[in-house]
Amino acid sequence: MNDTPFRPFETLLDRDVALARLREATQGADDGELFLERRRAEGLLFDDGRVKTASYDASEGFGLRAVRGEVTGYAHSSEMTDAALTRAVQTARLAVGAGGGTLADGPAPTNRRLYTDTDPITGAPFPVKLDTLREIDAFARDLDARVVQVSASIAASLQEVVILRPDGTQVSDIRPMTRLNVSVIVEQDGRRESGSAGGGGRVGLYGLLDPADWQARAREALRVALVNLRAEAAPAGVMDVVLGPGWPGILLHEAIGHGLEGDFNRKGSSAFAGLMGQRIAASGVTVLDDGTIPDRRGSISVDDEGTPSARNVLIEDGILVGYMQDRQNARLMGVNPTGNGRRESYAHAPMPRMTNTYMLGDDATPGDLVAELKDGIYAVGFGGGQVDITNGKFVFSCTEAYRVKNGQIDAPVKGATLIGDGATALQQIRGLGNDMALDPGMGNCGKQGQWVPVGVGQPTVLIGGLTVGGSAAA
Repeated sequence: MNDTPFRPFETLLDRDVALARLREATQGADDGELFLERRRAEGLLFDDGRVKTASYDASEGFGLRAVRGEVTGYAHSSEMTDAALTRAVQTARLAVGAGGGTLADGPAPTNRRLYTDTDPITGAPFPVKLDTLREIDAFARDLDARVVQVSASIAASLQEVVILRPDGTQVSDIRPMTRLNVSVIVEQDGRRESGSAGGGGRVGLYGLLDPADWQARAREALRVALVNLRAEAAPAGVMDVVLGPGWPGILLHEAIGHGLEGDFNRKGSSAFAGLMGQRIAASGVTVLDDGTIPDRRGSISVDDEGTPSARNVLIEDGILVGYMQDRQNARLMGVNPTGNGRRESYAHAPMPRMTNTYMLGDDATPGDLVAELKDGIYAVGFGGGQVDITNGKFVFSCTEAYRVKNGQIDAPVKGATLIGDGATALQQIRGLGNDMALDPGMGNCGKQGQWVPVGVGQPTVLIGGLTVGGSAAA
């Protein structure tokens, strides 16, 4: 596979023939499209003083979809030929049956492009990437004698898509993605702890390869590791909690964001189903999903159905005002698509997914919010978590957290988990900081076996009465 622009209707398929096949598949359907994709990805992992992984992957293929009511017929192939497309038509038409549908109007066109780089893989030579990883390893070890292991990784990918609709409309998008991560392990008196930092977005690699950038990430990874090295066992009990800005928005994403996706609400399986127009959060809480922020990890010029991305308000001043929609669920719910129809690759059908989901801030200072804690937890870093979409119940582990007593930040704590449910947590928000921030660009979201890049964000947030899981007495 070469680096020339992806033009499948010039090199692989006859456009007129492909359009005829698509129209055959969608005759009598409500919707459908032909999604063509080429993807290239490169990854380098430097671990404990040596190159552990060096990979390059390339793939291309198409997905053909026909939608009738709630039923979707989908076929895909890595072989972009008329023969493969003809076979796909037969599969997709199984969803249409006798037909009777009315083909929906296509998305409005857009010329917007949200990414400043077009090919992050070839933009930086391979030796430069490898030398940078070696320099990160050496730099992190020189920062502190307690560093015993360093892992650094660079990842870059380029996804090129072309979407053909039955009316002949054709949409394309070229989506770069980069990320750099640094992790360190420190040891003192037989105790080992770890810390990590990273980021990226739909940008070129050179910014991430700048020593000023990766040195800051290495210092942050070391700082987190050293904090954890002196951390005490986390308390257990029901406590007020202050969440830090930026990446802690992952809790918002998981515990609330998924519950505001259209498919879960149409089917009545979300904790927020049937609550449109009602108060679901404390006054002052406004939550958005915005795929239009330039260069952000979750941003998309158009979604994977060809709908332009949008700045969608989901909760406004505590009131539920919108869901995230793809075309199918929007049509079935009698609303407009919101630009949230996303898929992992050509081998997957689109569904409602988040882009960059975040909560707006207010006028409180972070220090004032922490000062309100009489006995609680200040959590600024999160790791993994689990969420039940049907009731919003969540469990999240903290990677950096502190005990707060009488408004003063005390010792760091280790092993803290936050337990609650999204609907209740929204109602128990008591303060919003003036420091709203987006995450550094490292989020991935899984849903029904599909993974897509996303962004999260929030200000410092004071929430009353979350259950904190830990091993020490409160």
